[in-house]
Amino acid sequence: MKMIRLKEGKERSLLRRHPWIFESAIARGGADAGETVRVESHGGQFLAWAAFSPASKIRARAWSFDETQRIDAAFLIARCEASVRARARFDIQSDGMRLVHGESDGLPGLIVDRYGDTLVAQFLSAGAERWKAVLADALLQATGLERLYERSDTNARSLEGLPSAAGWLRGEGPTEHSIQEHGWRLGLDIATGHKTGFYLDQRDSRKKFADSVRRLGSQRVLNCYCYTGGFTVAALAGGAGHVTSIDSSAPALERARANLALNGFDAGRAQFLDADVNASLRRFIEEGRTFDAIVLDPPKLAPTAAHAERAARAYKDINRLGLKLLAPGGVLFTYSCSGGISADLFHKIVASAGADAGVDGYITERLGGAPDHPMTLEFPEGEYLKGLVVMRKA
Repeated sequence: MKMIRLKEGKERSLLRRHPWIFESAIARGGADAGETVRVESHGGQFLAWAAFSPASKIRARAWSFDETQRIDAAFLIARCEASVRARARFDIQSDGMRLVHGESDGLPGLIVDRYGDTLVAQFLSAGAERWKAVLADALLQATGLERLYERSDTNARSLEGLPSAAGWLRGEGPTEHSIQEHGWRLGLDIATGHKTGFYLDQRDSRKKFADSVRRLGSQRVLNCYCYTGGFTVAALAGGAGHVTSIDSSAPALERARANLALNGFDAGRAQFLDADVNASLRRFIEEGRTFDAIVLDPPKLAPTAAHAERAARAYKDINRLGLKLLAPGGVLFTYSCSGGISADLFHKIVASAGADAGVDGYITERLGGAPDHPMTLEFPEGEYLKGLVVMRKA
């Protein structure tokens, strides 16, 4: 078994069972891509079994902190089964769900979502890539399904020195699907949709938004960065009179229109704008428009803390504009999915945006990802999605 030894004092995070080992922490040792290595402290103490990645700044990712554990097919099968079993204990009101959430489920670099009778997987680390065949079979065995589509086509693969990969790994069939969620249906394409095909992490937030629209009687709703219209469907399901939805992707907007039709909503209750969000918000302010409920769910602006300063300015600007458009007593659901923006920093950004907009409001709720996208005690990085519900003071 190959080994890596850490520099003096660099073992503290592993002793707290954090699974990442950065390049700068390693004194010596190495292995082939994805190969299992024994990780030792500077003094030779066993710390973990980890998958080595010679190209990544995260040079190794821990599989296990148990010295007696053997990292083999049986180990990975057991981890997949445990992850799938855990979802049965979560409150998931959908047949679209995340079954494996990487490090949070003890399977670093592996993301697996289920859309009805089909699995979609992303193998995003050298370790997951090395064990791809075993993991694919284990996932189908654990779920009793027969089809698995690969969407390993994200930037994370290049950071691991791995080529992009997409297509059927097991079985075949249509890539168009629709899932049930809280009483409505949403269509998607696992081959072309964002992430593995859809934003499953916002499932519970969509329901909260529908409930808020219904409870407050919100009639004029604005959905920014609407993608395929999940929050638009939620608003109409909650009784909104009219929803304006903005995105810069024409194909996404076509899907959004189709999702309205899928749920039987009157197309006259919705307007879809293929436009820049910031420019549109500024135009709405000039026109004197206001909205009773607004969603701001922008794409990832700060993948790491190094991008946080620039991203903070962008987040502040869109929230300032959004708050200016919010009617007194109205509600803003605002989000950041950037790993480099902490929940505390995001709160400060929104507060600063409110001050610049001359708007005061109550933070009535903090939001995060759905429970099938868990954060664990040892791995806070699993909490990438954070949101705030802001009610403007009347």
